[in-house]
Amino acid sequence: MLFLYNFIITIANFSLKIVAIFNPKIKLFILGRKEIFNTLLQKINPNDKTIWFHAASLGEYEQGLPVIEKIKEKYPSHKIILTFFSPSGYEVRKNNTIADATVYLPMDTKGNAQKFLKLVHPEIAFFIKYEYWPNYLNELKKQNTPTYLISGIFRDNQMFFKWYGQFYRKALDTFAFFFLQNETSKNLLNQLGKTNVIVSGDTRFDRVAAILEKDNHLDFISDFKNDTLTIVIGSSWPKDEELLIDFMNATTQSVKFIIAPHNIKGEQIQQLKNSIRKKTVLFSEKENKNLAEFDIFIIDTIGILTKIYSYADIAYVGGGFGNPGVHNILEPATFGVPIVIGPNYSHFAEATSLVKLKGCISVQNKEELKTIFDDLITNTSLRESKGKICEEFVSQNKGATNIILKTISK
Repeated sequence: MLFLYNFIITIANFSLKIVAIFNPKIKLFILGRKEIFNTLLQKINPNDKTIWFHAASLGEYEQGLPVIEKIKEKYPSHKIILTFFSPSGYEVRKNNTIADATVYLPMDTKGNAQKFLKLVHPEIAFFIKYEYWPNYLNELKKQNTPTYLISGIFRDNQMFFKWYGQFYRKALDTFAFFFLQNETSKNLLNQLGKTNVIVSGDTRFDRVAAILEKDNHLDFISDFKNDTLTIVIGSSWPKDEELLIDFMNATTQSVKFIIAPHNIKGEQIQQLKNSIRKKTVLFSEKENKNLAEFDIFIIDTIGILTKIYSYADIAYVGGGFGNPGVHNILEPATFGVPIVIGPNYSHFAEATSLVKLKGCISVQNKEELKTIFDDLITNTSLRESKGKICEEFVSQNKGATNIILKTISK
């Protein structure tokens, strides 16, 4: 089975190089992997002590960040090595300051795994949430490297739990401990005979709770808000914007909007701006303008949405009208803000929980969107009560990082 797996990986790698000619994202995926080993040679010495963290993409990086920070404090003499599989994670966080070396993960061939681990020689390895690369896990096991899964989540439709999943089940033998998000995942692993498991929770709660301790002030957002009730629209897609634009153009309420689209390509941003009939300004053109005069602020840059949520009275989080579904709702939740989302959220435990608790409201269409926005804008007590539910939800679910650190220190 391993031979067949390696053959498929080889074919996939070759195919991706062809696809890269036509696809910019795949091109980043291929080009970014060309200098991995040279970068590691430059940044890691044979005598360095290292700890390796692997994140599939940006969301997993953010999820693992509280653990990375605590591990860095606990092992100050070790170098932190961070790998990404996806360009959407690596390209955004390649210049992070938490890791001593940040690279793409080389494709999961036996040769790559052996070469990578020889250069990195980690004393400990952490995989965040998921991604189980058999060749890397096999080599880690051969080298007796303590390997942990943090914020792990399992579903019964995964290959591990199928009659033909023996090959992948064997890869799970590498892990010294599984730190899981929920009881369902624990029960599934118990069915495979795994007892080295604990439901520690989701480390994302620790990350978003820590945001409150940071300086979230942005002068230009303060100037724009100007003490006016503000709806922050985060990570919106065109399907979200179709509904939102109708409301923004039609409402006569005293309210301002900040839109941080998921895609900030110039053409799409301009199309969005042109569809709005109210006075609108872009982040890229904000200089020398009296921002208080504008009704709508479009953020055509990345990296500041979290801070912007701190100015929200109401938040709309995008993605819920597409697949795989809604984006991160925990960032606005930690600021005690009521949240509105689209209908596709069932794959996200935090969204499902907050909808049940009624701190987050799912809407199906523009009529429902108008109704809930109007209610939240005009009813202060409703707005504050739903925001409190969100704030308490984050507070009550934090603590996963401490459980992980205590367990691996035993």
